[in-house]
Amino acid sequence: MSAINNKDNNIIQPENPAGEVALRCEKLVRHLGEGEARVHVLREVSFSARRGSVTAIVGPSGCGKSTLLYLLGLLDRPEGGEIWIGGRDVAQAGDDERTAIRNEHIGFVFQFHFLLPEFTALENVMLPMNRLGRWPVAKRLDWARHLLDAVGLGKKTHRLATQLSGGEQQRVAIARALANQPSIILADEPTGNLDVKNSAIVFDLLTRLAKENGQAITLVTHNPEIADRCDRVRTMRDGVFVD
Repeated sequence: MSAINNKDNNIIQPENPAGEVALRCEKLVRHLGEGEARVHVLREVSFSARRGSVTAIVGPSGCGKSTLLYLLGLLDRPEGGEIWIGGRDVAQAGDDERTAIRNEHIGFVFQFHFLLPEFTALENVMLPMNRLGRWPVAKRLDWARHLLDAVGLGKKTHRLATQLSGGEQQRVAIARALANQPSIILADEPTGNLDVKNSAIVFDLLTRLAKENGQAITLVTHNPEIADRCDRVRTMRDGVFVD
């Protein structure tokens, strides 16, 4: 994903090709478990996500929502079907290629932030950039500070993760997900561990920043208020979309 610099030549500004299909899958199939416990979790599921748009996936527990998200994020492999990212089918890509695609194209926000407790907020946000190695260190630092400013934590860049509140930690997780300017943001119950006030703050930040950057957001949620504020809602039942 290309980027241009601001007038100070420090902050990296992403392009915003809103409306493009960033992610799609066709007829994904997945079973979980073995023997008598084997369950048909996904039954030829097809889905797409466009840049600049927020899609909520809703449905009862166990219907396949999170399984689908993990397949789309290349954290698991389907038994059948296709996953298209960056113009190619990556459903059965090798481990090294999957890791490279995740680093470049996908940002994750989970219910639990998964920050490294011994690292500062700034260091946690820089982790994806350090792995990708796309920019010089000075630009990584500038961009990480810019993102932390954007989520309201500019004065807490050097706080350890353990010194931040739950809502602040989730905001750091959002900044980390946006660090490599991915085309796709996947969020699994991103507000599920927060109170009402912090849930609204986190959702607003995630959607505003991702829309400004032209990213496709797909989130799994049980919160009807969050789902109602998304651009599109898809409902799953027993491993298929029913809407």
